[in-house]
Amino acid sequence: QVQLVESGGGLVEAGGSLRVSCAASGRTLSDYAMGWFRQAPGKEREFVAVINKSGGTTLYAVSVKGRFTISRDNAKNTVYLQMNSLTPEDTAVYYCAAARYSLSSRVGSYDYWGQGTQVTVSS
Repeated sequence: QVQLVESGGGLVEAGGSLRVSCAASGRTLSDYAMGWFRQAPGKEREFVAVINKSGGTTLYAVSVKGRFTISRDNAKNTVYLQMNSLTPEDTAVYYCAAARYSLSSRVGSYDYWGQGTQVTVSS
């Protein structure tokens, strides 16, 4: 079992930056690829970014590429999502998730999920 807890969400103005974190407990984080997803009101949960177990490979959704950066510190059992140049369209609950066997953009590929942290971008 892996327990994931997101933090760092909040309210930011358009054009601003925010970093959200995901702390893991229960198992060694380096056993998992880690992803970030988001879900806006009335919309399906969508892929944002994923990083492989070692941190050497990352993938991003087209909508965030060049603005967001995913990283991980396995020694601290923590994954980060640095978000720059935020727009109101980035407003959502952001979730981190752990995948034991794949580097994937699919929700169904992930084994464990955090409870989410709200990010609100004002115009």
